[in-house]
Amino acid sequence: MTTESSAPHDRPAHSVEVELKFDVDDDTPLPDWSGLPGVTSVGAAEVRDLDASYLDTADLALARAGYAVRRRTGGPDEGWHIKGPRGADGGRVELQWPLGGSGGIPDAVAAALPAVAAVADYAPVARIRNRRTAYSLQDADGGLVAEFVDDHVVATDERDGTRRTWREWEFELGSAAPASGDARAALFTAVEQAVRAAGGREAASASKLARALGA
Repeated sequence: MTTESSAPHDRPAHSVEVELKFDVDDDTPLPDWSGLPGVTSVGAAEVRDLDASYLDTADLALARAGYAVRRRTGGPDEGWHIKGPRGADGGRVELQWPLGGSGGIPDAVAAALPAVAAVADYAPVARIRNRRTAYSLQDADGGLVAEFVDDHVVATDERDGTRRTWREWEFELGSAAPASGDARAALFTAVEQAVRAAGGREAASASKLARALGA
């Protein structure tokens, strides 16, 4: 679920990401969402070209602590992001700042980094380019139950130049997602059934960054 708050330039927007991820083959057809509880319409396809550089230490101190730091261009949420470890409910807190210049980590972002390493030790560890097609899944009132995205990913491990490509789907809860645990579980079950019926499967990695780095 993404619940954003606006912020001044030096203060981050805040959101909580709750999503399901799936791996799919290049020729897998899109799922049929007609059976999802609470979803009455699917918005038009929106294509986004995303390009992200991920930073970490040589020994991946951030990744080992459950964090990810990136500068991403493209899409409605382009900017600097810090993603935290997943909580017990599967949600992941994300902080976001505007892009700013390209001369290194902005001071506001550096100040918010977890204390696992000195800022001077961070360097690019992965570049992830993604041709994303996004769909809004809406309720009867037009509220966003979830966003479904179809991602075609090209990732480069900047440590050794290894290039990896794959296709994956993400289903991320929106502002009109069910609030109760039972209703949310029912929605997720229906999503998993629709994905499996289309030919999708459980994601091989918990994140794009992990997969880009061979984890």
